[in-house]
Amino acid sequence: MGKNAAAVLRDLVQPWNIAIHSTSGLAGSVAEVSDADDKERRGKSQELLRRKPGLRAVPVADRGQSIELTPWTLLHTLGRANVLARQGAGRGLAEHWASLKYCQALNGNHGRFMTLSDEGRNPIRHYKAVQSGELGIGLALAVAQEVLRRRYPDHSVSVVDAEIALRAGWTLTGKEDSALRAPKRPHFFLEVWKPGAPSKVVLVACKGTHGKPAQVHAQLSTAAVHVEAVHLGRPDGTPAMVFGTEIPGKDPITLHLLEAAGDGSLRLPAGAGAVDLDIPPEDRAVAPGIDLAWGTGDEPRTVAGYHVRPEDYGWFRRVLAHANAAGLTAFSGGGGPTARYLSKRQGKRHFEQYTHAGTGIVQDIAYPVHGVDFVGTDHVFRLNGTRVEAFSGVARDLFKYLAAGRVEEYRQGAHALREEWSDEQWDPKWNGPVSLSRDGSVLAIRVLG
Repeated sequence: MGKNAAAVLRDLVQPWNIAIHSTSGLAGSVAEVSDADDKERRGKSQELLRRKPGLRAVPVADRGQSIELTPWTLLHTLGRANVLARQGAGRGLAEHWASLKYCQALNGNHGRFMTLSDEGRNPIRHYKAVQSGELGIGLALAVAQEVLRRRYPDHSVSVVDAEIALRAGWTLTGKEDSALRAPKRPHFFLEVWKPGAPSKVVLVACKGTHGKPAQVHAQLSTAAVHVEAVHLGRPDGTPAMVFGTEIPGKDPITLHLLEAAGDGSLRLPAGAGAVDLDIPPEDRAVAPGIDLAWGTGDEPRTVAGYHVRPEDYGWFRRVLAHANAAGLTAFSGGGGPTARYLSKRQGKRHFEQYTHAGTGIVQDIAYPVHGVDFVGTDHVFRLNGTRVEAFSGVARDLFKYLAAGRVEEYRQGAHALREEWSDEQWDPKWNGPVSLSRDGSVLAIRVLG
């Protein structure tokens, strides 16, 4: 017999530490795996994989030895990141199930570190590879955002699904140009921004395993291939983070992290006009391929991948801003407001045709959380036999900008409020867990009735 639903909800707001491992020794172990793979490929006369060079430890000052996180914040981070990736997964609750299904999967030990719960270790309920992959995404993005906020305290950080963004410029599948397409790509772009300044972009690849550290080293070696597939400007100037989450059966969850240095600024060329983020980015047909000699004056050396050049930076900043806006409106209920931010290639049609049950006009539910009005959508499901309600939404004052296509005003408002949201994760009036994000989104859950 599982816990009663009220006890499960209380557990969701219990903070636990996530151990972070980022050392020169880890970088050395990953390099050894990569070298061994290169040697094996040479022996078989196979092409060597291109990996992000120069992976190194993240300084402790930027990450700490551990990060404190509640399961509910983790599930909010995962839900926001994945909401556009599941365009064909279903409607209504299915859009959020990737995160809500883990309501009972996480717990902690006596040392205050996060572990899998008995429920989370039950292989009947969770397919292990899916579980480690999805929880790895939530953990990696929570830590990546924390690192970047420490480095750039006067900036905001947005998480953008890399697949959605790249589709605006490149055809990612098919036979044409297939030799120059990179099948392994970054999973996310982290955009570090503030109004009126050029964005910085950090590439992220996240992996997860229930296996031993050796498995993590192999995954980080593969993640280095993913983040080498996109270059911004000079081929050696794009920063990246690679994550491998180790999720043992009973021991604490450990996040293994390395990074590659780079500027990553989408600074416009001299003479370029200002970027108006309210203008929808047009679909482009950019030829795949990265010129590794670009900007050096040498003969072109084109390899597989996706190259965003300075003349495209204004367009790419609009792509990132609109993809992030689409993620926010989809998180709060999908439908028309989301379709306006996506091109045909990015999945506009799905959101034009399908809205959540009951949200045919716009988002259909409004709730105050910690005294702030949010608009969004709710889902009802059973937790150990008890009906519970999950609510996902965006602050009303910010959502009105998104619904009207006013991305610039949304960004100014969200940036100004980024430090104002309550950290308190139990709202007595709502009577359940609430997670407020700096982007103005909320995820809340409570027992019905």
